[in-house]
Amino acid sequence: MVILTLNCGSSSVKYQVYDWDAKDVLATGIVERVTQSGSSITHNARGKSDYVVDHECPTHTIAIQLILNTLVDPDVGVISDMSMIKAVGHRMVHGGSSFARSTIIDDEFLAAFRELTDLAPLHNPANLMGVEAARDVLPDVPHCAVMDTAWHQTMPSSSYRYALPHDWYEKHMVRRYGFHGTSFLYNAKRAAVLLGKDPFETNLIIAHIGNGASINAVKNGCSFDTSMGLTPLEGLIMGTRSGDLDAGIIFHMIRRTGMSAADIEKKLNKESGVLGITGKWADRRDIELAAEKGDPIAILAQQMESYRIKKYIGAYYAALGHVDALVFTAGVGEMGPQIRKPATAGLEELGIVVDERKNALAKCRNAELDITGPGSRVKVFVIPTDEELVMTEDAYALMEGTYDVHTNYRYYFEGRDYVNKARAEGLLRDLAKKPWLEEIVARIP
Repeated sequence: MVILTLNCGSSSVKYQVYDWDAKDVLATGIVERVTQSGSSITHNARGKSDYVVDHECPTHTIAIQLILNTLVDPDVGVISDMSMIKAVGHRMVHGGSSFARSTIIDDEFLAAFRELTDLAPLHNPANLMGVEAARDVLPDVPHCAVMDTAWHQTMPSSSYRYALPHDWYEKHMVRRYGFHGTSFLYNAKRAAVLLGKDPFETNLIIAHIGNGASINAVKNGCSFDTSMGLTPLEGLIMGTRSGDLDAGIIFHMIRRTGMSAADIEKKLNKESGVLGITGKWADRRDIELAAEKGDPIAILAQQMESYRIKKYIGAYYAALGHVDALVFTAGVGEMGPQIRKPATAGLEELGIVVDERKNALAKCRNAELDITGPGSRVKVFVIPTDEELVMTEDAYALMEGTYDVHTNYRYYFEGRDYVNKARAEGLLRDLAKKPWLEEIVARIP
């Protein structure tokens, strides 16, 4: 049984093809520059050479049709025909308070989701375009919505309410929603496995650090607080987003410059973060290279980003009272020892000790790693996230009628014997080049 997952942005469509019976990823890929000139698809299939081809995609429908044509291509494809696809899972960014769980997509759902557009004007319209395009191309299979915000619906009102006029909350839905939910769900379940604990007896701090970044306090296996808010703008310093700031800055800049609301929104979402600090780099890899050469602005960007993460770790430790593990995940979290090191330095009084050597070695996306230092009361893990696997299992369970919210449902990747086959093969290749990785691979007790 094959399940397709789609992550549609305004100008891109990411996809994964998963063989549920074999529990194996068949292919991943992305169509870039959708609705723009110069579109192309990059397709990565197990056991085959990477496939990249230019193809104009003026609409999302054409982009998704291109993906399906590639999947059944006799040379680079991974399925014999489209009838093998039995369900499609869609990443939906902002479900508001209306959707606390994944759900089958129907006309009623789409109408309700459209009402949430104002909450995520940069994300929800693109998600809708992708769903409508996929339903046009694959009308006879169930389409399932997996909400980025659903994981955080367990937060108490003391965590999600803002100190703002009550009618803003009642009439305009202004509250903290949080994002990166599928990533946090996956990491929370896997961290519990690595700890050898019941997930609902586990307290965690999970830092999802990528171009977008947020941090999650997990209490007894459920989201208790998170750094992103009404939108993905609040919280940590990100690639191009500012994160936390004094709201008075907005009014100050409007008075000083005459900027419009749209101008301010663009500055805070697309021209701030580490890009704003450095003036030229949004990619942390570029900043790392510049910092290694002594560039003072690059060094400052790293210091500011790490310090913001450290402040949230301390705050969430206080909120939870007891922490079993600190988890780093996503692109920078998994591959950025230069961010992890200062973000955890000086936390020994909290019982958090990171082994500097292990942290420096921990750059691998094919294994769960343990970088805990001697005497640490809190485990420190680096876990490669797998949002697509959560989407895949939710779609499968919805199709089978077995799905429920995570507090009532056990994911198959929660098993002690769970193996990601593609990553296991990748780890063998990594170990051939870097045998010392073996010593920091996390062991299940």
